[in-house]
Amino acid sequence: MNTQDLSERFIPMTPIASDGPVLFVDSQAPLMDLHACASERLLTALDYLNLMACTTLRDTSDKDMGTVTNTARLLLQDVRDVLGVIETRAFSK
Repeated sequence: MNTQDLSERFIPMTPIASDGPVLFVDSQAPLMDLHACASERLLTALDYLNLMACTTLRDTSDKDMGTVTNTARLLLQDVRDVLGVIETRAFSK
């Protein structure tokens, strides 16, 4: 497998804490595995946000809200990146 094959197969995820991509999605992974990955992250983000919506924030520090939103953002960005690979595969045929 040459470098071009690898760059087409492994799609970089959106870098959040770095200047360049560190995590990649295998565009040739089975669609069921890609869906399971995206689904798990989406359901986790929803459960997390539901938990936060039911929590009182009286005893929180100033940075806690940033932590909550950043956690949700990371999970949802992963979902978006994996769904992008699924969409490319599904609609390119």
